[in-house]
Amino acid sequence: MGNGYKNMDKKKNENLTDTKISNGTEHETEYEIQEGSRQEKPKEFGNRYMIPIAIVIAGAMLAGAMIYNNENRSPETQTAENAASQNGQATLVDGGKILPLETEKKMLAALIANGTINPAKLSQVTELNLLWAYGLANKNPVLETGPIMDVRYGGPTNMASVGGWTVTTGSVMDHYDKHALAPLTSDQQALVEKIAKGIYRPCCNNSTYFPDCNHGMAMLGLLEYLASQGRTGEEMWNAAITANRAWFPDQYETIAQYLKIKGIDVKSVTPQMLLSAEYSSGSGFARIAAQVPQTRQERGGSGCGVDTGGTAPAPQRQQDGCGI
Repeated sequence: MGNGYKNMDKKKNENLTDTKISNGTEHETEYEIQEGSRQEKPKEFGNRYMIPIAIVIAGAMLAGAMIYNNENRSPETQTAENAASQNGQATLVDGGKILPLETEKKMLAALIANGTINPAKLSQVTELNLLWAYGLANKNPVLETGPIMDVRYGGPTNMASVGGWTVTTGSVMDHYDKHALAPLTSDQQALVEKIAKGIYRPCCNNSTYFPDCNHGMAMLGLLEYLASQGRTGEEMWNAAITANRAWFPDQYETIAQYLKIKGIDVKSVTPQMLLSAEYSSGSGFARIAAQVPQTRQERGGSGCGVDTGGTAPAPQRQQDGCGI
């Protein structure tokens, strides 16, 4: 992932019908009134300008009504307007690897409708970007009171997972922790947090509980969705390792080679072990990689930005790497 990037409702839950996881303006209407030349005779002023002045007054009244109505729209109306305002369509380009394809299509439709994804800015959506947007937009205590909100780190927009999401309708903070996509019971929330604290990613040293990069935010979104569907802890762990392997393919090939060198049966290694800091954190993986001959450049996990087909600007973090 990029080193310089970091220190930077409302839908019912869809039923998971198929399991593919291994054994979830203000419009500032500006009216510029251009007055004509002053007339020396009051009669001329009245005769020539009374109608234009009336038009200006009516325009101002209309503008006020428009602003009032805009500020008092219901969330449902705003959602519908967001959906209607999109020019073009967004396509899921590699879906169905982690969650069922139909589920991911419904996720995409919801995220477009609420403005978290603007198709005019992101027309080709990867599975990683889909889950990233889902995790960022979903209202959850992890985003409200978790370490990502620690003032020492400069606020969420200083994180690549938030500041780097540049494809919203409006500001990213109009959507961060704003949409109830996957409401959870207290038990489900506790399960999400427990598992999130045990899942690491080879691009940094933070767990999913601190989703400061795109992979962390995507993993959080995946866990939240699965929990909202009543999935068990085991199913969530299995889905998590499936996702990490998809996002960091060469890194997990390297880990498999390491296990072979050490005489450890891969089948005996649980998802919990593979996703732990020992194997899957940035420092843990570096230790492993140093003991395995590298035959090619690694793919996966190389960036935290949105791939829109061009270079998207993003805030820079002062510290290098994914860790704080």
